[in-house]
Amino acid sequence: MARLEILAPAGNADMLKAAVFGGADAVYLGLTGFNARRTAGNFTPEELAEAVKFCHARDVRVHVTLNTLVYDAELPQLAQAVRAVAAAGADAVIVDDLATAQLVKKIAPTLALHGSTQMSIHTPEGARELAALGYDRVILARELSLEEIRAVCAASPIECEVFVHGALCMAMSGQCMMSAFLGGRSGNRGACAGPCRLPFDATAGLRPGQPGRACHLSLKDMDHLPHLRELMDAGVASVKIEGRLRTPEYAAVCAASCRAARDGLPYDAALLRDIFSRSGFTDGYLTGKNDGTMFGVRTEADAAATKAAMPKARELFRRELARVPVDMTVAFDEEGVKLTAADRDGHKAVVYSEDAPQPAQKDQSEAVRRALSKTGGTPFVLDGLTLDAPEGVPTFLPGAAWNELRRRALDTLLDKRSVIVAHPVQAYALPGFAPRPAGGLPKLAARFETAEQVGSWDGPLVLPITQADKLPAALRSRTVLELPRAQYGRTEAQVAALLARFADAGFAGVQVNNLAQLRQLEGLSYKQYGGLGLNVTNPMAAQRLHGLGLAGLLVHVETALPAMRGIPGVTAALCYGHIPLMLTRACPLRNVHSCAGCPGGGTLRDRKGRDFTVTCTAPGGAGVRTVYNPVPLYMGDRLTEMPVDWALAYFTTESPARVCQILAQLQGQKPFDGEFTRGVYY
Repeated sequence: MARLEILAPAGNADMLKAAVFGGADAVYLGLTGFNARRTAGNFTPEELAEAVKFCHARDVRVHVTLNTLVYDAELPQLAQAVRAVAAAGADAVIVDDLATAQLVKKIAPTLALHGSTQMSIHTPEGARELAALGYDRVILARELSLEEIRAVCAASPIECEVFVHGALCMAMSGQCMMSAFLGGRSGNRGACAGPCRLPFDATAGLRPGQPGRACHLSLKDMDHLPHLRELMDAGVASVKIEGRLRTPEYAAVCAASCRAARDGLPYDAALLRDIFSRSGFTDGYLTGKNDGTMFGVRTEADAAATKAAMPKARELFRRELARVPVDMTVAFDEEGVKLTAADRDGHKAVVYSEDAPQPAQKDQSEAVRRALSKTGGTPFVLDGLTLDAPEGVPTFLPGAAWNELRRRALDTLLDKRSVIVAHPVQAYALPGFAPRPAGGLPKLAARFETAEQVGSWDGPLVLPITQADKLPAALRSRTVLELPRAQYGRTEAQVAALLARFADAGFAGVQVNNLAQLRQLEGLSYKQYGGLGLNVTNPMAAQRLHGLGLAGLLVHVETALPAMRGIPGVTAALCYGHIPLMLTRACPLRNVHSCAGCPGGGTLRDRKGRDFTVTCTAPGGAGVRTVYNPVPLYMGDRLTEMPVDWALAYFTTESPARVCQILAQLQGQKPFDGEFTRGVYY
């Protein structure tokens, strides 16, 4: 792209207008039903068409979010949504699920395909893989440093988009199950309730059962506008403002500030802060200062500042932003004046004066230019003016006549620019998938966090690749090595080295947890399986992954049991485990202490007095943290209701003795011996 794109949120029609008038080059919005902000106003197909007309008339692109995980029964409606986006003439779709990507390519192949941040792409190999899958742009994870962004942009064959302002999820997007398991509202399906903004307290010394008060999972909003020039130099194509659930005033202020920062102009930083912040902003991820200063909450003072800032913010979108260059040609003859207005996209409007021009007392060139330059209230700005006045032909018209000519010409040009150009649509019949028969008993496998937990288990097992050295050689033939869901920093290179090292060591295969790992495995002889990080919830996504070489798949734990029945191939589902609710690069424990002396984890106390275990993959600050549900998922007494080939017990923080107890309960199909949850299976 010739110029850095400023991409603003549009949760509803009012917000869209504010973002456009505020200076956005593109907006992203949701079609009712299939997007990651189902609680925003969103747009019906008819409203989407009107939004595209409005935006395209003003040289603003429209990206439509279809970025949620979908179930089998929803695929026909999703296909209709893709057709509606194509019919509206939108510029791009933002997708998460591989099923959605396939539908876009099959139904409307000229629609640009953007990989949502929900796909958890954060490495050079991940960007390359999305390019190979046919995507036109990758929206990177929000946790990256400037140097990491630079490395991805340098390696990526497709455009890279990054978030530069707005809310930071505590968890890596696409890898959070907290809202689903604590409140039954899945963030991966567009209904996040934001439980991380509630009290989760890392303070030491709380009495057993004492409610937590501090909000140690609540990050400040990001603000990378001071680094916009650096991001441009890094090769970023588009910068995105988060916030479809916020106000028109917010959209206008952020878009205007971004536009000024991109152009090297000053902007009102105080207004940007006041329109919305959580005790200020953070750039901790971008600058590599991942510490306790990243955390903050929305205070009463913040809310009061926002209320006071509203009138000033509204001034930013009270009038049209003149942004569309137009060339005008004025041709005089004895009978009248012809005004032609043309834009750079090939649209042209021609209007004629109702009155003949009169002889002029002096040269009219400057007077005509002044009159035709008055484009206020329209999106147009006069760029070039040509006067065609043969010698001796009258050239005088009163100011009111010039104003009327200009108004009619620009109105006609705006109408022509507002005509929808739909994407061609191809016929496509959804593939059929035979449902699995109910009532079978899946085979049992176990995933262990450490080699010490394996004990006497004599069945198939999954183990993190970092534990491979500790496993007895005799167990390798039935062990699948699990790859990490996040590979920040040096992890991608470390994983690649381990994969090369163990390629011929006799292991049963590897479990892929990020699309980047498909490229890391090229040329290696491992049998490949899909893990939790791939978020498989429907048969089309499963079929696509099978086509990419995966021999079996772990169905996402947020998939309801009826939806599992249609997923083809060899499948597994979790039958036990303290679910990893969050995968986060920020550490909540840094609210109360530094990494120095940290044993590699701790606990968070919620407002109900429950303790959530936090672990760290690399104590000392370089790792990734996981927050686990204190109540385990359990299906041991209902294994025959799970329509999969394998039931996987997912062990994490349990002691070896506790692992043995739970495996015995699962093998005996016995009820659980404590508090448990069925998750969202039902």
